[in-house]
Amino acid sequence: MKLDVNALGTFYRMAREGAGLAAGRLTHMTDVETQVGVTKLNFMRGREIRRDFDDSSEKVGIRVKLTGAIEGYSVVIFERENALRLVETLLSEADGEEFDEMTRSAATEVGHIMNSGFIDGWADVLEAVIDVSTPEFVEGQSADAFFGDIAEAPDDDDLALLFQSRIETVGTEVGFSHYLFPKRESMSQLLDQLRTSDGIEYDKLDGFDRMAERGAEEVAKTATTLTGIDTSVEIRRLNFVSLEAIPEQVADETLVGVAFEFDGMPSGYLLFLFDEESAHEIVDAMVPAEIEEDGFGEMGTSAITELGNIMASGFLDGWANVLDTTIDHSTPEFIHDIGAAAVDPVIIQLGENQDFAFVFDTVVVADGREFDCEVYAIPDEDDLERALNDLDVDRIEEAPTTAEFQEVDNA
Repeated sequence: MKLDVNALGTFYRMAREGAGLAAGRLTHMTDVETQVGVTKLNFMRGREIRRDFDDSSEKVGIRVKLTGAIEGYSVVIFERENALRLVETLLSEADGEEFDEMTRSAATEVGHIMNSGFIDGWADVLEAVIDVSTPEFVEGQSADAFFGDIAEAPDDDDLALLFQSRIETVGTEVGFSHYLFPKRESMSQLLDQLRTSDGIEYDKLDGFDRMAERGAEEVAKTATTLTGIDTSVEIRRLNFVSLEAIPEQVADETLVGVAFEFDGMPSGYLLFLFDEESAHEIVDAMVPAEIEEDGFGEMGTSAITELGNIMASGFLDGWANVLDTTIDHSTPEFIHDIGAAAVDPVIIQLGENQDFAFVFDTVVVADGREFDCEVYAIPDEDDLERALNDLDVDRIEEAPTTAEFQEVDNA
C-alpha cells in the first residue's frame, strides 16, 4: 500500500467536508449552534487509541458499517453526559440522568445523522457511493467496548490511519469525536486512485513513526540529564494536517520555546514549546535562584535555549543516522508568545511551498513536577517522501543517536 501527499490531502478535504456537513445537520436537528473543531488524519498505534479512552469516564458511541467506495466502520463517540445533554434538547421529558429506550433511540438518531454527515461529505469529495448500515448504540468506559470486536481496529503495535474530527457546540460543553476504521484493502484501492506520484510505501511511514518515537525518547533523556528532572515520553502520534490547522492545536496561553530550521534530507522545522510554568521549572532546575531571579532574563533565556539546542541535536542526529544522511539545524530562536503566535512564523514560511504537513506531535512530561514539552517536527513534504523511499527500516533499532552533553550539577 502506497500513499502520497495528494492522496492524503484528498482524505483531509473529505474529513473537513464531512465535519462541516455533520455540524450543519446537528445545528438543524437541535437548534444548537455548532462549529467544526480540529480535524486531523492521525497515524496512531492501537495502544495510543486505547490510551485516549483510558480515563474511566463513561462514553456513548454510535457506529455504522460502510460498504462501497470506503469499507470499514464509522464511529461517533460522546462523553456520556454530553450525549444526555443533546438528548435533552430533543426530548423535553428526558431526565438527563439515564438512558431508557426513548433516550437511547434519540441518541442513536443523533449519532446516525452525524455519521451520515461525515460519510456524505466523503462521498461528495470522492464522487462515489458509500452505503451505510443500520446504526448501533454502544456504551462503555474502554476502547474495547467500542472497537474491540472490529477487525479493522489496529492491534497495540499496528499503525492505523484514522480520520479524527471534533465538532463543538457554541456556548455549551457538548462535543464529540469521530473515528473512521477503514479496511486496509479498501484504503489501498483509494490511495492507488488518488496518488499523483510514486508515493511512499506504508511500511516506510510506519518505520519513520518509530524513528520519531526514538527521537522523542532521546529528548526525554536529554531533558533528564540537563535539568535533573526525571522525564518521559507520554504521548506520540503522527498527524497529517493542513498548515492552517496547526495553530488551532496550540494552547491559547503564554508559551515559551525554541524553534529551529533544519536542512538536509529531510529539511523542515522543529519546535519545542513549554507552557510558561514549565519553562520556569526548567530555569529553576538549571540556573541557581540567587543568580537568576527573572526566569526569562538573559540567563533564563539561555537555559531554555541550551536545553532546546541539545534536544534538537539528539532528535535530528537520530534521524540522520537512520536515514544515513546529514541533517544540520540552525541556531536556536527563542520564543515567548501567546498561543498561535508562537508557531505562526514557521507556518508562514512553510506555506510558501506546501499546503499540508506531517507533524510529529510529542509530549514529554516530568514525573511529579510541572514540565510539559510539546515537540513539533514538521518536515518539508517533498523531502520527506524522498527520504522515506530511501529508508532502510532495519536500521531503525540499530542506529544510535549521537548527541553528547555534560550532566548539570543541580546541587
